[in-house]
Amino acid sequence: MDIFKGETMLKVQQLRDQFDNLEKHTQWGIDFVEKYTKFVKERSEIELNYARQIRNLSKKYQPKKKDEDENKYTWCRSFHSTLNEMNDYAGQHEVIAENMTSQIIADLTRYTQELKSERKAYFHDGRKAQQQIESSWKQLEACKRKFERECKEADRAQQYFEKLDADINVTKADVEKARQQAQMRHQMATDSKNEYSSYLQRFNQEQNEHYYTIIPSVFQKIQLMEEKRIERIGESLKTYAEVDRQILPIIGKCLDGMTQSAESIEPKTDSSQVIESYKSGFEPPGDVEFEDYGQAMKRTVSETSLTNSRSDSKVDRSSKGKTKTLWPFKKNKGSTPEDFSHLPPEQRRKKLQAKIDDINKDIQKEMDQRDALTKMKEVYVKNPQMGDPNSVDPRLAEIANNIDKLQMEAQKFEGWLAEVEGRMPVKSDPPKRTSVLFETQNSTPPTNNNCAQDRESPDGSYTEEQSSEVQNKVQPEPPEFDEFDDADEDMLPTIGTCKAIYPFEGHNEGTIAVTEGELLYVIEEDKGDGWTRVRRNEEEEGYVPTSYVEVFLDSSAKGAITYI
Repeated sequence: MDIFKGETMLKVQQLRDQFDNLEKHTQWGIDFVEKYTKFVKERSEIELNYARQIRNLSKKYQPKKKDEDENKYTWCRSFHSTLNEMNDYAGQHEVIAENMTSQIIADLTRYTQELKSERKAYFHDGRKAQQQIESSWKQLEACKRKFERECKEADRAQQYFEKLDADINVTKADVEKARQQAQMRHQMATDSKNEYSSYLQRFNQEQNEHYYTIIPSVFQKIQLMEEKRIERIGESLKTYAEVDRQILPIIGKCLDGMTQSAESIEPKTDSSQVIESYKSGFEPPGDVEFEDYGQAMKRTVSETSLTNSRSDSKVDRSSKGKTKTLWPFKKNKGSTPEDFSHLPPEQRRKKLQAKIDDINKDIQKEMDQRDALTKMKEVYVKNPQMGDPNSVDPRLAEIANNIDKLQMEAQKFEGWLAEVEGRMPVKSDPPKRTSVLFETQNSTPPTNNNCAQDRESPDGSYTEEQSSEVQNKVQPEPPEFDEFDDADEDMLPTIGTCKAIYPFEGHNEGTIAVTEGELLYVIEEDKGDGWTRVRRNEEEEGYVPTSYVEVFLDSSAKGAITYI
C-alpha cells in the first residue's frame, strides 16, 4: 500500500507543473460525458419514432369492420397475426427507449452535474493554493529586494564615512555624523537580512508543502475523479448493450409468432372456403339443341349461355311455378334488398340463415331478461318491503312487445329461407337448351313468361318469382336477345339515340359490347326488363343494360322519355 501510495505521489508530483493541461483534459472528459448522453438520448428518440411508425403501419393495415370476412381465410388471419406481433415488436422498442432514458440518460445527466461541481471544487482548491504560493513568492521577492537595497545603502554610508574620516579638513562633528549614519545603515541592512532570511525559510516550507502536500492531494482527487468518470462511462456502455439484450427474448417470441402464423396457412382450406362462400346454387346450363333451319320459320330466338330457354319446355317448367335466371352483370349501387334477392340462391340462403340466427339470439336475450324480471316480481310479491311488484310490469310489457316483433321478423326471414330452399336446384340430368320457333302467323303464340323477370338485369338481381297474372295471359312473346340471323331480314327502324355512360363487355349471346361515351342508335326501348336494344351499324345490333346508357328517344317515340 505504501509503495502504491509512493508511486501515485511520484506521478502526481510529476504533474505539478501541468495544472492548466489537467484542467483542459478534465473539461474535455465532462464534454465527452455530455456528448455520450446526447448520443443515447437521440438513440432513444429513434427507438420511439420507430416504434410509433411500426404501430401506425400496423394500425393502417388492420382489417376494417367492412372487411371482417377476411378472417375466414388462414392467409388473412396469418397477416393479421403478424400485424399484432408487430405491435408487440414496437412495444419492445418503446421499452428500449424507456430503459435508456431511466438507466442511462437520467443517471448520466445527474452524474454530469455532480462531476462539474466536484471538478470545480478541486480546481478551486488548486487555484487557491497556487495563488497563495505566488503571493508568498512575491513577498519573498520584496524582502529580498529590500535586503539588497539596504545593503547597498549601508555600503554607500560606510564609504562616505571613510572618506570624511580621511579628510583632515572635515570637522570631527561631520565625521561623527557620518559614522553614526553608516552604523544605522548597517543595522538596517542587518534587520533586512534577518527578515529576508526568516521569510525565505517560511516560503521554502510553504513551497515544500504546496508541491509535496497540497497540490499532490488536489491532483490525486482529480485523478480519482477522472478514473471514476471513465468507469462510469464503461458502466453506461455496458448498460447500453444490456438494454438491447434484455428485449431480445421477447423480440424472438414475436418473430416466432410471425413464423407460426405463417406456417398455419392452409391453401386447401382457403380455396374450399372460397368455393363455399361463392357457390351460387344454380344448375349448369344444358346442351344446346340442334335448330333445323330447313323448316319453314319466321324467327329464331336463342338463349344465352346463362339463361333458361324460352321454348315450350320452359312454359312447362314455368307452369310449375319456378324459373331459375342468373343475372350476370354488375349491380347498380343502391340499398340492399331486405330479402337478399340480389344474391344467388346459395349465398342468399346463407345470408338469410345468418339473419335468422342473429334474430334468434336477440329473442333469447329478451327472454332471459323477461325471466329475470319475472323472478324479481315473484320476490317482490313474497317480500313487498323489497319493492313494488307493479313497477316491473311496464318493462315486462315492453319486453313482450319486443319478443313479438322479433318473432314476426324471424318468421318473415324463415319464409324467405323456406322459399329459397324449396327453389334450390337439385342435381339431376342437365336440362337441354332449346330455341323458340315462330313458324307461321296461324301458330299459337307461346305463353309470355314475364320477360321483365327472365332477362338479365344490370342491377345484379336474381329473380326467381314469376307473376301468375302474366302466366295466365296469352300474348306473343317479344323477341329477347335475338340471333339477328339473316342480313336480308328487315331491319327495325331507329327510334332514338343513346350514349354509353359505362363500358359493357357483352359476352353473352344477344348482347353487344359498348365502350364508355360511345353513341348508338336505339331500335327498341326498355320494356321494363332493364334492357334496351341498340344498333351500331347495319351489321351490329344487340341488347345493353338500360342503366348503362343515356337514352334520347325521338319526339315521335313514346313520350320522348330520357332514361339515365
